Amino acid sequence: MLDVVIAGAGPTGLMLAGELALAGVEPTVLDRRPTPELVGSRAGGFHSRTIEILDQRGIADRFLAEGQITQTTRFASTTLDLEAFPTRHPYGLGLWQNHIERILLGWVEELGVTIRRGTEVAGLDQDDTGVHVLLAGGGSLRTRYLVGADGGRSAVRTAAGIAMVGAEATRSNLIAEVEVTEETPVGVRIDDTGIHGLHVMEDGRTVRVVVTERQLGPATEPTLADLGRALRAVFGTDFGIHSPTWISRFTDATRQATAYRRGRVLIAGDAAHVHSPAGGQGIGLGVQDAVNLGWKLAQVVRGVSPDDLLDTYHAERHPVGARVLKHTMVQSATQGGDARSEALRDTLDELLAFDGPRTAFTGLLSGLDVAYDVGPGHPLLGRRVPDLDLDTADGPRRAYDLLHEARPVLLDLGPGGLDLGGWADRVRHVAAGCPGPWELPGVGAVVAPHAVLVRPDGHVAWVGDGSPTGLPEALTRWFGEPVSGRRG
Repeated sequence: MLDVVIAGAGPTGLMLAGELALAGVEPTVLDRRPTPELVGSRAGGFHSRTIEILDQRGIADRFLAEGQITQTTRFASTTLDLEAFPTRHPYGLGLWQNHIERILLGWVEELGVTIRRGTEVAGLDQDDTGVHVLLAGGGSLRTRYLVGADGGRSAVRTAAGIAMVGAEATRSNLIAEVEVTEETPVGVRIDDTGIHGLHVMEDGRTVRVVVTERQLGPATEPTLADLGRALRAVFGTDFGIHSPTWISRFTDATRQATAYRRGRVLIAGDAAHVHSPAGGQGIGLGVQDAVNLGWKLAQVVRGVSPDDLLDTYHAERHPVGARVLKHTMVQSATQGGDARSEALRDTLDELLAFDGPRTAFTGLLSGLDVAYDVGPGHPLLGRRVPDLDLDTADGPRRAYDLLHEARPVLLDLGPGGLDLGGWADRVRHVAAGCPGPWELPGVGAVVAPHAVLVRPDGHVAWVGDGSPTGLPEALTRWFGEPVSGRRG
């Protein structure tokens, strides 16, 4: 029996595969594409928190070396500056999805992950011990857990009987990469139909086209003729488009799965939530799903934690997804050229002129304000740990360097004396000096704690005030019972 089968080798599936491999679990990734190359550029990058997550695994530089850094983002027509935000990465990264997948694939291949190409899930049957995965074209696999990272039309989600609920589409866009015979006006345009954009790609020959359709398009694959009609309706010409690399249609439909888990089947990324690309949060949201799920699933598979640890995946990520989806609907509503959209843009621009709302929306879009409900207490609880400059016995270290192996860390910053006891085999104990106060995005300065217990996903599970009170309970909750019953 396989440990974990992941359906889908996009950014979410690849990130999850890497997380599981780091945690000592062997994933098997199934992807319906016969080759790893993604046709077309697809999505266009991610925000600060996703870069931090990649930094936690020691691979951020691979992406930064190829992408385009931008220190601003937008909500409605307001530019939000990230430069003063308290993070080592106060910027977003422009990088097409085909390059993101290529880099992630290189990482998981280094970790020895198995990927089966040209293989698609057709159905499933689960019981108390595992999941029987039926494959398109015949054959099957048996696995302890199955994760659907297979996109908005997820076969895994459908077969598991998980419903998607939300707002139906009101507008559709065509997106394509084509060659042209006429000169094209590069840039973004908003009119009564919606938002449109033309962008010349790296080869200087291909043009990336995004155009809003006058009427809601059908749920079928669009053609070059469809694209031509949409362009002529907006620009008066189709620019002589020909030789398409790819053409697709997306809408402003916004739906979320009612459950991210059903028994031994889990879903992540677009399989769990679909939304307008307004705000550019799609890839980052999926990567963050994967990093929240990966270490939990690995601990359950290895028998370190009970199965109900997986319930915290839905409990933590579903509210985060719902909040992002709500704001993508607002962003999408501002992209029309009609009087109502203009009034909404103007109102939001007035609101975002104030420091409080501007900081709050910047935290949302960057992903830096996520705070999981791990219990009451210190403002650090549930938030991502800052990438602190630490003074350790081995010399200066960054906090995120300690997370490269995806292991939990007890960061002992006080007088010392904390004892991990029966958890020392699975939690790293690091004594370090670090001056305070600490700066949290959207929160401000907080008093530096004496100690923090950091989960593999970088979020704080316990904060110490100079005593070990509550530490054994937090260790047990998140990382299982101590070895031989020896508690710290």
